[in-house]
Amino acid sequence: MAVSPSSSCLHSRTGIPQPSLSCASKVFVGLRIQSPNSYGVGKSNLNVEFHNKVYKSIESRTCNSKPTRARVAMMPIGTPRVPYRNPTEGTWQWVDLWNALYRERVIFIGQHIDEEFSNQILATMLYLDSIDNSKKLYMYINGPGGDLTPSMAIYDTMQSLQSPVGTHCVGYAYNLAGFLLAAGEKGNRFAMPLSRIALQSPAGAARGQADDIRNEADELLRIRDYLFKELAQKTGQPIDKIHKDLGRVKRFNAQEALEYGLIDRIVRPPRIKADAPRKDSNAGSRLVHLLITIESLFAVIQFQIFPSFIYTCVMINEQFILELMHASFFGLLVSLTLMILHSGIFV
Repeated sequence: MAVSPSSSCLHSRTGIPQPSLSCASKVFVGLRIQSPNSYGVGKSNLNVEFHNKVYKSIESRTCNSKPTRARVAMMPIGTPRVPYRNPTEGTWQWVDLWNALYRERVIFIGQHIDEEFSNQILATMLYLDSIDNSKKLYMYINGPGGDLTPSMAIYDTMQSLQSPVGTHCVGYAYNLAGFLLAAGEKGNRFAMPLSRIALQSPAGAARGQADDIRNEADELLRIRDYLFKELAQKTGQPIDKIHKDLGRVKRFNAQEALEYGLIDRIVRPPRIKADAPRKDSNAGSRLVHLLITIESLFAVIQFQIFPSFIYTCVMINEQFILELMHASFFGLLVSLTLMILHSGIFV
């Protein structure tokens, strides 16, 4: 098969008409357009024939100079942009997804917590608390935890804010991410039914002289005692039990985390029971009829001082009066009153 030297894409030179596409717009980049007789005289290449049929089926067809089927384009790579309405201006604008969540006071922790990511979370929480400290912040956690100092900075900021911070585990919260989950406001710590939570004692590494290693170990033990003390306060567990449980990795499912005190509630989706009685569609209409009947009886009591006059009107031209009274809701009540009087209740 000959290849045209003037193009970087591979094209057949056997006379078969092929669309002129650039390398950037070619649909099947890894497949070469070959001649049906590339593998022998008189023997067709089934792979190439299949490729040609598929390629022809996805081509943009035209009918009366109008395309009838467009080629499918891939979704652009990057952060999705969503429409967001500014509550103060009332105008719609396209913002990235994370920006839209921040404006709704939603903070998402879904990656390893390092210094850069921690600073972004801190700045976001401080800004949202400064503009309105009466509304709640929602922190969604689905991550493996992170570095010790940046995670503790997030925890201390959560405790210093005037805005209540609710935490939600939507996947897994390991190590310090689980500690942040338990650090939410009491009563506003949630987890999905299939969430996984894991806690363990903080660890670290040090090298150098013996005095330096000893200093690092003492600092790590001090931080560990501080975290365990705060965790005991948040969960209500004795600190001795926490020391014993977190000597190794302690894993929890949603129910175990609820019993341990790490969360306050398991968010379960609402379910409709198959054997539940169906709501009667006529219940609303029956209620309306009941109210109308009560109002009509009240109207009867008001008109009972002169029932003979109303009854006489009904006897004279009942159909005309009923049609006239149906023009309004009060007329409907009066018409029902006339019908009741006509039945001989008060006569």
